[in-house]
This record gives sequence, structure tokens and C-alpha cells, in this order.
Amino acid sequence: MTNNSAELPVLLIDDEAEIRRAWEETLHLNGFIPRSFGDARVAVVSLRADWPGVVLTDLRMPEMDGFGVLNAVKRIDPKIPVIIVTGHGDISMATKAVKSGAYDFIEKPADPEMLLAVVGRAMELRRLVLENRCLTSRSDDGYRIENHIIGNHPKMDRLRQQTTVVAGSDVNTIIYGETGTGKELVARALHELGPRKEGPFVAINCGALQETLIASELFGHESGAFTGADRRHIGKLEQASGGTLFLDEIESMPLGQQTQLLRALQGQVIERIGGKSQIKIDVRVIAAAKEDLQQASEENRFRADLYYRLAVATLTIPPLRERGDDIALLFVHYVSNACRKHGLTIPDISEICFVDLLSKNWSGNVRELVNAAERYALQIDGFATESGALDVNTSLPDQIDAFEKKVISSALRRYAGKIQETADYLNIPRKKLYLRMQYHSIDKRDFSETE
Repeated sequence: MTNNSAELPVLLIDDEAEIRRAWEETLHLNGFIPRSFGDARVAVVSLRADWPGVVLTDLRMPEMDGFGVLNAVKRIDPKIPVIIVTGHGDISMATKAVKSGAYDFIEKPADPEMLLAVVGRAMELRRLVLENRCLTSRSDDGYRIENHIIGNHPKMDRLRQQTTVVAGSDVNTIIYGETGTGKELVARALHELGPRKEGPFVAINCGALQETLIASELFGHESGAFTGADRRHIGKLEQASGGTLFLDEIESMPLGQQTQLLRALQGQVIERIGGKSQIKIDVRVIAAAKEDLQQASEENRFRADLYYRLAVATLTIPPLRERGDDIALLFVHYVSNACRKHGLTIPDISEICFVDLLSKNWSGNVRELVNAAERYALQIDGFATESGALDVNTSLPDQIDAFEKKVISSALRRYAGKIQETADYLNIPRKKLYLRMQYHSIDKRDFSETE
């Protein structure tokens, strides 16, 4: 395993110098920065709550054993992953350690590939935890694009860079993206980072309006202009003057209204329905669409001249399923947000939960993920379950156990009881799968074929 992160510290604790040296060499050759200690009491003193690494400790040691290390680390920061290394005869104790909060355990003699895989996953989890803390602790003084357009995937880095550049140009822009990807978030970033940030940001969803109401919503109307118009109404274009108008789902706007909008944008002048005077406006328009408007214009489903008026710049938001580890980062972020909103303690999010998150298609994108995170925070239901519901009247550990049992059972059913394929799907060692099956009293024979 090679890792390109700037800092990947691993705290090694074992009272046997030969074992420490072997671990150090293995980790160092694979991009980690090991620090070893023979005395656990000295080792844990060096830790801080913002430490970005992983603890790898032997179970049986004099003075302070692995359980002592685990408890000491949890007092410093319960989110620091602790991996227990144990002899064959101590498997039951290691399982107890995992139940008590250890990230995982490895049996001696530690297989190098397994050790590196477990440490790598633990390091990734630690990175996500620290990044989420950073996101939630940053000051709200001023607009920070990374607080709103969240993600570490290169596509998100590129989107933030492009958004920052386009924002400063003050030109009409089209944002492309599937439902739920966050098109309004990007539109707001363009507004907040641009020269119009002191002006209004006005949004309208073209797809949510009846065709007869679009003109009134865009241009406004005078009292008595039509039946039911008992008072003057200021339209969105006029409201947004001096700032930004965001037109979501613009592809659903009827061609007749597209013509009126084009005329208004060309002259920066509008006339309310039923009115006789022209009103000067100064508006930047940001449009959002789920489909390619250039292609739609070539098929005469969208006015080509309006398309070119809007598409001075274009931005594309990638779907969530293409963003890899951002799924876990966002899930942690939104679970934390939901817990703060509802006054709840932030629950642990197990590795198996992250595996299930990554297996989903997320057709509803970030909007669907936010909903899932809130439900997880409220313990309404879990992932990859048959019935979906968890009993909110039971304790949190019991709910998590029930969730894990359902995930493992679902995976075993999917692979007809084949242990290796199930372990690969869940991204956990075969040994750990056997232990979790034993813990939950799951028999692979109940899922048809034997391995």
C-alpha cells in the first residue's frame, strides 16, 4: 500500500522490541509514519484530540494493557481509531475490545497485507472525522466556498475553482446537474463571491409554476391586470435588480415565456403585466438545468438565442455516485448537523455502514444523502435492511447491533452464504466476518449453499 497523504502517523505500542521493529519497517515502507513505544503509559501521553493518526497496540502488556490504552485514548478523543493486536488465545478478549470501542483487531503473527489494510481504513476514517470537525468549526465570518460546496474529490476541487473564477466575471451562467446535486448552492456561491453579493439573491423554480403564472412571477403585474389581481405584484426580475436571479429547472419554461425573458435580458427593461411604463433592471441570471440546453435548442425545445444569452459560462456538478469517499465525508457532516439541530449525541458510524453507503446508487444525490443522514441521526432506520425500521425504544448499541446483523444477513443472502465473497463485498477480513456472525448467531447454512 502506498499513501500520498502528507502525514499518516501510527502510534505503535508493544513491549517486545523485535515486534515493534517489524511493524515499523512494514508501515514505513508503505507511506506511514510510525512512532513506537514499549511502555503504553508513555505512549498515550503524547496524544492530543486533534492528532491525525491511528493507534496500533498489543493486548497483553505489563503496567498498561490494550484495554488500558483503549480507555486512555477514548478519554483524549473517542474518535481516534485503536487497533488491538492479540494472540490466538485472546480472540474473545479482542472481540470484547471491539465491542468496547476499538476499531478492529489483528491476530498475531500479523499478516503484513492485513495489517496495512486495516490501518489504511482506520486512517481514512480518522481523516473523515477531522475534516468534518474542521468544516463544522470554521468561522462563519464571510463566505467560504468550501463550507458550502463540500467534498475532496478532484471534480469538487475543480468545481470550486471554476465557481470562484466565474463568480468574479459577473456573467450569466448555466449550472448543469442531476436532481439533488446542489445547483442552488453553487448559484448562491456565484452570488456571494461576486460583485453583486450586497444585492438580493432571488430564486424561482420554473418547473413548479403553472404556465399561466410564470409571466406574473417573472415580470410582476399591476392591480386589476387580470381576474384575481387585486393588488400590485413585484416580479422576480424586478426584485432581483442589483443582484442575482436564479432560474431553476429553466428547461421547463414554455417557449412563449422564454421569448419574454430574452427580451428583458437583452434590454434590461421589463414591463409589468397590465402596466404601461418600462422599468429598468440590472440583473445577473444564473439558470440551472438537468438536461443539455444546447441540444434542446437544436431540437427546437429551447430557444437558441436565449441559450446563448445565458450560457456565457457553464458549470457542471458531478453526481454523488461519482465522488467516491465524498459520500462518507458528507454523511458524517450531515449526521453531525442533524444531531446538533435535534439536540442529540452524535452516534458512532460503523465501518460497515460506510460500506453500505458506498454501495448505494444515490439517484437523489446529496438531497437523498441529507435525508438518510437525518434519519440515521434520529435512528429512524438504517441501510441495507429488509424491513428498514429500527426500534427507537431500544438503546443505541442494541440498534446498531440489530443494524449490523441485518447488513451481514443481507450480504450473505446476496452471495448464497459464500463467506469470502460476502467478506469482500463488506470490505472486511474473512476472520472478522466469522467473528461478527458468531456474535450475532448467524449460520451461513441458513443462506443456502455451503462455501
